[in-house]
This record gives sequence, structure tokens and C-alpha cells, in this order.
Amino acid sequence: MICVIDASVTLSWVYSDEHSAASDALLARVADQGSVVPALWRLEIANALQIGIKRKRIDAAYRNSTIQKLLRLPIETDADTNDFAWTTTLQLADTHQITLYDASYLELALRRRLPLATRDEQLAAAAASAGIILLPSR
Repeated sequence: MICVIDASVTLSWVYSDEHSAASDALLARVADQGSVVPALWRLEIANALQIGIKRKRIDAAYRNSTIQKLLRLPIETDADTNDFAWTTTLQLADTHQITLYDASYLELALRRRLPLATRDEQLAAAAASAGIILLPSR
């Protein structure tokens, strides 16, 4: 397991206009070594893909193909995310003034002692403040 990945990084793999050398390198590492995500990750990705369809950025066939590709990656969904939602995660959201969704990635990185890959500036700042290593993803 190399890191915690968030939805912003995952979507950089999905949308060609968001690809970068760093995000492609991270995808290769995740494909080889695996990563972990909080329980809400699949919902975030599915929602983002639905919005992509609504905005005519992608179609349903591309969404479905993308989901199948993501399912083949060694991405573990953390079973304990919900156990910390109303305690540690909520406290992290308060402390760092970030959303609960973003705080769930931070909580997971802290609990698992793993680096975090994100393109979200507020989450990156919170992670740096909490002493989490950030992996290049831009």
C-alpha cells in the first residue's frame, strides 16, 4: 500500500484534460503497489462521473468503462471509515476548516500512517499541517 488517494487524484486519471506526468506516474504506482480510500470514495467518484455525463463531458459508456478500470486497480476501501466519522474525522474537519469528506481522507492517512495524494489545495494544506507526506499528483 503506497498511499491514500482522494477523488481529485482519481479524476485526474479519468479526464484526459486533467492528466499530468505526475498523476500518470502515481496511477502506475497505485496499479503496482495499491492504495487505500475511505468508504465514501466510490460515491464521490460515481457522483463526479454522473456530473460529467450531465455536463456532456463523458457519456454513460465511458463512465461504465471507467468504473470497470477502477475496479481492476488494487484499491482497498477502508472498512473503518464510518467508525471515526463523528469523532476523529469531525475533529479534523473543525481543526483544519475542511469538509468532512476531505477530513475522511486525512483521518485515514493519519490512522494508517500513509502519504496522501490529492489535488485539493485545502486538503493538501491540512495534510501538511498534520504532518502527512503529500505525493506529487499535478
